[in-house]
Amino acid sequence: MTDAEVPRQLNTFALWREVDDTRIRTRLGGVFYLLAWLLTWVFSAAPGELIISGVLGCALFGALLAARLLHRPDEVDDPVQLQRWLDRHWGLILLTALCWGQAHALAIYSDAYNDSEIIATLATVAFSTAMTFNFAMRRGRALLALALLYLPGLAVMALNWQQQHTTLITLACYLGYLVLVLGRNHREYRATLDLELKLLEQQSQLDLLSRTDSLTQLGNRYQFNNLFPSLVANAVRRGEPLSLVLMDIDFFKKVNDEHGHAGGDACLSAFAERMRRVFRRDADALLRLGGEEFGVLLPGTTLAQAWDLAEHFRQELETEGLLLAGQRLALTTSLGVGCFDKRQDSDADAFFRRVDSALYRAKREGRNRLVAADH
Repeated sequence: MTDAEVPRQLNTFALWREVDDTRIRTRLGGVFYLLAWLLTWVFSAAPGELIISGVLGCALFGALLAARLLHRPDEVDDPVQLQRWLDRHWGLILLTALCWGQAHALAIYSDAYNDSEIIATLATVAFSTAMTFNFAMRRGRALLALALLYLPGLAVMALNWQQQHTTLITLACYLGYLVLVLGRNHREYRATLDLELKLLEQQSQLDLLSRTDSLTQLGNRYQFNNLFPSLVANAVRRGEPLSLVLMDIDFFKKVNDEHGHAGGDACLSAFAERMRRVFRRDADALLRLGGEEFGVLLPGTTLAQAWDLAEHFRQELETEGLLLAGQRLALTTSLGVGCFDKRQDSDADAFFRRVDSALYRAKREGRNRLVAADH
């Protein structure tokens, strides 16, 4: 999986990481359960006489192996789907542990498996150790899996205390050790995950800073250059409209001359805030393209709808101006608006040039006006 496919939301990333770790660590587990049962059956005293239980056991563990391998996560960025996959896959892990616990108990209980009882016991130790070190991400579920692996066999050994008490005590002590190690491994896994989340958060903050204009908190030119082509491609693919509004603050140099650069910065910030009041849909992308030039990307918006929003912005700014240091600053803006048209726009750059030409016509024709791009 590439970095681009890794979810960036922190809560989704934590689930995705657990899903990915679980998926990787469970691949070979089913193979060894099947192999352990096959060895337990083949090296029993009379495998031919145990053909029914032997074949049924192989079929059961083979089916569990196939279920593990075929159960793959689909949506990496949907926390509901990720949690559902985890719950279902842990169901397979716990079912496998339950089945092996019963197989171990059968090998201890039945005299027919006396010769291979040690194989089943060693396999139980191996499986429980693997569970402790590989699946510590969910401590409660791992503890349940350990109980399902161990307790059936220990219960049968307890029934035959005289002959099995040494093995029973040894396995019980080792189980206690595994429980302690599981707690430590769980803490280490959570600490590692927390560190990954902190790094992801820092990376997201740096990415946001690189895409955000520090003065206005709008998207910057870098974000526009990355977002604009993808929105155009998406509009073409879905057959949906995509509109673009470009705007320049009229005579901004005069603002800087009269109010200083601090006043000019305050004007730009207030202008950006006014943009947020008018272009306030979640899908709208508001950007400062440089200097006093701004832009708005409007997915799913027709030319008529974009025109109405842009004209409303122009009229409101002309009527109300901006509040600067407690005083009203008269201000106007020139705007160009257009909607992507694949008959005229060969790509995103052609679309931008068409709207940019409309903006410059608005400035040439006297400013404080909105001009639509040529059709």
